[in-house]
Amino acid sequence: MSTLLARVNRRILIVDDTATIHRDFEKILSPQSIEDDDLDSTERALFGSTAAITLQSFVLDSAFQGLEALNMVENALANDLPYAMAFIDMRMPPGWDGLETIERLWQVDPKLQVALCTAYSDYSWEDIDERLELGDRLLILKKPFDAIEIRQMASVSGEPLNDDGTKETSPCAS
Repeated sequence: MSTLLARVNRRILIVDDTATIHRDFEKILSPQSIEDDDLDSTERALFGSTAAITLQSFVLDSAFQGLEALNMVENALANDLPYAMAFIDMRMPPGWDGLETIERLWQVDPKLQVALCTAYSDYSWEDIDERLELGDRLLILKKPFDAIEIRQMASVSGEPLNDDGTKETSPCAS
């Protein structure tokens, strides 16, 4: 296995107060494999050996409030199992909102990549810029979202970061 593949982190934290949102993320990022032996044997009989299609799967953890997420991130770091990314809802009553959650998570894990998920304009871009350092670590995901957006964000989230939290660049990118 190459050293780059060995360094890819597939741990994702979902922070949302709605259980159905957690299930949606699970369906998108950790799909169950459906095995159909009859279909597989028919396909092999018709076409010979079949090419396996494997979707990239992620290790998901769920937090329903910001404080719970903070505890999970702290425990993950203490066990040397950091999260690559967190998908964080903007509104999570009665606790911290998404911005406060991100501020507190970044205090303990400055390299954590975050997608702020929102259906509302609770804060302007300027408000977000005042409270959070905008850069490679923060993405905005508008609800309702498409599965491909989630998969794309999660897929690039585990890529190695430099010490300053920015993406490593390949030698070909110069």
